[in-house]
Amino acid sequence: MTIRTRFAPSPTGYLHIGGARTALFCWLYARRHGGRFVLRIEDTDLERSTAESVNAILEGMTWLGLEYDEGPFYQTERMDRYGELIQRLLDEDKAYHCYCSKEELEAMRAEQMARKEKPRYDGRCRHRQGPPPEGVQPVVRFKNPLDGAVIIDDLIRGKVVINNTELDDLIIARADGSPTYNFTVVVDDLDMEVSHVIRGDDHLNNTPRQINILKALGAEPPHYAHVPMILGEDGKRLSKRHGAVSVTQYREEGYLPEALLNYLVRLGWSHGDQEVFSIDEMIEMFDIRDVNNSASTFNPGKLLWLNQHYLKNSDPVHVAHHLRYHLGCLDVDPTTGPDPVEVVVAQRERVKTLVEMAQNSVFLYKEIEDYDEKAAKKHLKGEVAAPLSTLRERLEALDGWEKEALHEAVEATAEGLGLKLGKLAQPLRVAVSGGPVSPPIDVTLALLGRERTLARIDRALEFIAQAGT
Repeated sequence: MTIRTRFAPSPTGYLHIGGARTALFCWLYARRHGGRFVLRIEDTDLERSTAESVNAILEGMTWLGLEYDEGPFYQTERMDRYGELIQRLLDEDKAYHCYCSKEELEAMRAEQMARKEKPRYDGRCRHRQGPPPEGVQPVVRFKNPLDGAVIIDDLIRGKVVINNTELDDLIIARADGSPTYNFTVVVDDLDMEVSHVIRGDDHLNNTPRQINILKALGAEPPHYAHVPMILGEDGKRLSKRHGAVSVTQYREEGYLPEALLNYLVRLGWSHGDQEVFSIDEMIEMFDIRDVNNSASTFNPGKLLWLNQHYLKNSDPVHVAHHLRYHLGCLDVDPTTGPDPVEVVVAQRERVKTLVEMAQNSVFLYKEIEDYDEKAAKKHLKGEVAAPLSTLRERLEALDGWEKEALHEAVEATAEGLGLKLGKLAQPLRVAVSGGPVSPPIDVTLALLGRERTLARIDRALEFIAQAGT
């Protein structure tokens, strides 16, 4: 059997963290078993579905690297197929028209609640006789079995048994003829030959209904795995109030996609005590049966730690690919300065996000507008003008501009003037970077290049002279 999983988001918003984890689990399971991963856009909610949301979902999937083998398929393009199978169920007496008005259904519900019964449709139209009421557009209801039980061998939760007496006759087509969610999902899973449905446990109540419809269509139900929800640190369901919950927002905040994937895979799944997993390791080790059946808690601090780990240890070429995006967000053209790969190597030990790395690197590409006030007051004083001038002459006389020669020049100048290295290196750092923090001074100068370095020392000397301190 070919393993076929699907991720089926509704385009009514962005790709959120819970959806991304579900997509990841589906993708990993398919990849491990040499199967197929299908992307389906469930866009039948025409009032809430938007093209912007579709684009956000596709963008999020692309950024995460969760490539799909088939799709995206859109439910709005499959309406004829849904109508065909609704009519088939009607013809086979497995569905019926229901003419109950909204007022009649509300009265039914009130009576049941007054008797302390679970509100549900009582099937009064199931065996309706005679001509239909005039002027009423009926819905179509599925004839749910009246006895027996639905047994779900859930790959995460274990055996779940739902008696059919607990289920009422579900509406599968609205009065305007449009199919409902539970019916479109069944038809799609059937036609797309989905073997494993991996989704959030908020869908567990839908599963017995969907299994019954599948059986009525003569199909063998897929295997189901219902993934527990993600909670915020306050124990409540993860939402906007807990911070960034959109995948694209994490990109904007400077996270690497593999750091987010690594964090998501560990929300409910583990492999011994291992915390860091490459994508290949995830594929090799992940099994949906090992997912915990209790809710997971989202810990932003742990995610930040993982991101820092990946910034330090990933291939600098890969990190630089993502850094270029964040430099662009700061109106920096990466071709106007040092190779971003070299910048990554220089900066990765002292940052936690790509945003931080980009912000700390702007001075390497754009001219300094203003010095950090506190740093300038402390380090760009009259007493450093002569040492900086001496150093400038030594730097200008260098044959090459390699890190080793630059380090030797700064060190020799400080030693020749009887200064501690920091007494010269720190004013130099402020002069060339505008602030008190940068990579090691020899690395900083090497990245800036000869022309920019000398020009910035000249500007600092002029600043000192004008300040008169």
